[in-house]
Amino acid sequence: MAHFPASNIKRCAVIGGGIIGVAVAREMAIKLDAHITVYEKEDRLAAHQTGHNSGVVHAGLYYEPGGLKATLCRRGVELLRDFCATKNLPYEACGKLVIAQTAEESQRLGAIFARATANKVPGVRMLTGEQIAGVEPNAVGLSAVHSPETAIVDYRAITNALADDVRAAGGDIRLGQEVTSIEQRGSGAVVRTKSGADHYDLVVACAGLQSDRLAAATGEGRSPRIVPFFGQYFLLGEEARHKVKGLIYPVPDPKHPFLGVHLTKRIDGEMMLGPNAFISFGRESYSWKHVDVRDVLNFALFPGFWNFARQNIPSAVREFQTVVSRRKFVKEAVRFVPSLEGASVRTGTRGVRAQAMNSDGSLVDDFVIARRRDIVLVRNAPSPGATSSMAIAEYIVQQALQGH
Repeated sequence: MAHFPASNIKRCAVIGGGIIGVAVAREMAIKLDAHITVYEKEDRLAAHQTGHNSGVVHAGLYYEPGGLKATLCRRGVELLRDFCATKNLPYEACGKLVIAQTAEESQRLGAIFARATANKVPGVRMLTGEQIAGVEPNAVGLSAVHSPETAIVDYRAITNALADDVRAAGGDIRLGQEVTSIEQRGSGAVVRTKSGADHYDLVVACAGLQSDRLAAATGEGRSPRIVPFFGQYFLLGEEARHKVKGLIYPVPDPKHPFLGVHLTKRIDGEMMLGPNAFISFGRESYSWKHVDVRDVLNFALFPGFWNFARQNIPSAVREFQTVVSRRKFVKEAVRFVPSLEGASVRTGTRGVRAQAMNSDGSLVDDFVIARRRDIVLVRNAPSPGATSSMAIAEYIVQQALQGH
């Protein structure tokens, strides 16, 4: 892709040191003759969603053909695979099965296959129940969709490699610098932290779990609101790891807003069960011991949350069972791989999902990227956000530079 004629953009800032923020910074460093500064409030990059996710590179099975998610996911896979090859980072196409256990699920699986085909997911195919064992010898089901090129990576390592490119291009990554506001100031915008303020020609905010607060600090509306949901993972004991070769997912149920427990191989060889999804008592709370009163009040006083809760009582019951019972959690996985019955498990990582929610309680599904003159706000970048990160960066830079 050619360089943009953007001689009037000399100083750019990116807020957020997750994979999307650092990918945007790298894209700017490559495409613009400008100085790039990244602000990250933690003392390390990839501290939150990027460093606590499953590590899956999604192939684009589920997304509405032609939508932003589908387009950027497919492009993101290509960019991510090439970047890992260039940087000698691990990238394993271990494959994924989406398995139907009932006739109703088999019907929904047909719709997933149709979307995957429309999205040009490479190698995707429908399997009968008998054919499942050819991919996963210990898995069972009525039918399945097989995506052989769904892959796994280390997103934290990728983020740090992206950051190396930013620094190599002369960019500045400021850790431990929390941005308190962004203000449009004539031409350009001012980024404020507790230690001072700097003026930039273009500012891109990729604040993840804090994206609505940072948007409000620019004068934008608070909707969509971020409501945090935690996802707990368990790790299979070493004696049972070999029973699953790749990724095994359930068929999404439209009655439930979240997917449910699945099996995910990790790039270090561990096998994860999870995640579940339940309301988190803090946007950055990775254990029950950490309760953030401000965050709790933020969703407790939000009408949209209670609308969502009323609409999803059965889902809340389902998810709560896996929160309080490890046995119930494992039982969900045993539906797909019966030989995991009795396998040992230990507690794994916990992540917190930045779930964007409208005031009517509906969840925001697609990526939301808003523009306010010289400020670009990534309001929502759910899964496959990490997969799509380098494509999102391309998209943001192209959109941001229109009018400059």
